[in-house]
Amino acid sequence: MQGIAQVTPTLRDDALSREWGVNVFLKAECLQKSGSFKLRGAYVKINGLTAEEAARGVIAASAGNHAQGVALAAQLRGIKAVIVMPTFAPLTKVMATKEYGAEVILHGQSFDDAAAHAQTLALEHGYVMVHAFNDYAVMAGQGTAGLELLETLPQLDTVVIPIGGGGLISGMATALKALKPSLRVIGVQAAGCSSILPSLEAGHPVQVSAAQTIADGIAVKRPGDLTLPIIRDLVDRVLEVTDDEIARAIVHCSLSAKLVVEGAGAAGLAALLAGKVPLEPGETVATLLCGGNIDGNLLSRVIEQVLTRQGRYILLRLTIVDRPGALAPLLEHISTAQANVMDIFHQRAAWLAPLGKVGVELLLEVRDVQHGLEVVLKLSSAGYGVERVEQGHWPE
Repeated sequence: MQGIAQVTPTLRDDALSREWGVNVFLKAECLQKSGSFKLRGAYVKINGLTAEEAARGVIAASAGNHAQGVALAAQLRGIKAVIVMPTFAPLTKVMATKEYGAEVILHGQSFDDAAAHAQTLALEHGYVMVHAFNDYAVMAGQGTAGLELLETLPQLDTVVIPIGGGGLISGMATALKALKPSLRVIGVQAAGCSSILPSLEAGHPVQVSAAQTIADGIAVKRPGDLTLPIIRDLVDRVLEVTDDEIARAIVHCSLSAKLVVEGAGAAGLAALLAGKVPLEPGETVATLLCGGNIDGNLLSRVIEQVLTRQGRYILLRLTIVDRPGALAPLLEHISTAQANVMDIFHQRAAWLAPLGKVGVELLLEVRDVQHGLEVVLKLSSAGYGVERVEQGHWPE
């Protein structure tokens, strides 16, 4: 792997370390070539192909990151690559895959749908399948991230690793447990597509029916036949995290760690932030930020929603008299309270505002929850009847 994959940095999260009384480290695999760890396994697999196999070309199914890893690895060897991606795959990942020279085919609503179609095409055209996780060569490549982590942190006690199909955690757990058997390995899945726990309970791979999560990189409905036994034998515990918890981790990476991380890449940190990983005072824990290929529009929505939940955005409704200049005093009060107007809407008929008055809806940016309360109090003291719109519950 020397000269192919980067040795990605392992960064101490000072804020979380101080808050929790432990040593928290983030391995920034989001800075890897192609934006995720996937190049490691793809290159080991493709580099090991015979001349005859290489001449046939390779095919892979992926929600995005494996696609880019395979495309780049194939480009490095100078062979053809065909990638089948689900139709929901983020545009940024589709375009990046094409930029590495691969042919991209969009098919199906999930990774599993794309994988089935890729298998059909492999049989029709003779392509060599480069599976995203169910391949020992791929697992071995992913395991190099574990070797780097332990070389940097020989004192490591616990490592928290996201799980999709299980290739990353299988490779890393194999390497880590071989070198340090006492190390605790914890896997994390998205609750919206969690197939590992039911598979472990059943004793064989089980396919779940749904794949609904912002962590598209680990939205795998069925673990591998090869990866599941390794997870059973080497992984100490498997946890689940919600999309809200993942979103919080994405924002922490952006605002605190200064790293752009996608949903799948933030799953391990999400489990830590949610307090789902029991930690002893003074222990050293690390998680792999395994990918950074997040769509810009999704990232902005995630940041906005998390800031709203943290009280940084507040939505207010009130009425003012319907005459010129009536809005100016309201805005002056808001300015004096040092809040920032993000959006403002006038409403008349739709709100059934009293005749002679106008309904006003304000989206304000404030410093924190306490500042938001102070803004509402100031407006109320100025004679405005203020209704604060709380976060609602939307139908599933």
